[in-house]
Amino acid sequence: MTEGVIFDTLRQALWISVMISSPLLAVALIAGVTVGLFQALTSVQEMTLTFVPKVGAMLIVFWVSMSFMTSTLISFFTDRLIPLIAGG
Repeated sequence: MTEGVIFDTLRQALWISVMISSPLLAVALIAGVTVGLFQALTSVQEMTLTFVPKVGAMLIVFWVSMSFMTSTLISFFTDRLIPLIAGG
């Protein structure tokens, strides 16, 4: 195994981690900005108001995108890592 193969596999793994985490991070950002704007407009400074909607939105998006995340990881492992481990 050469350095090029290792770096290419690491690059692909990092890109897959960005692809998998981007829906959750985008929803957390949108929910955070929305709740922050709501708090600024209404002067309501409740700590649970920032936490509960963000976690709820992230759970819903995680549940919806779980099949995408799983299939992406499975294809990466079967196409890239298992052949490297087996020596192919």
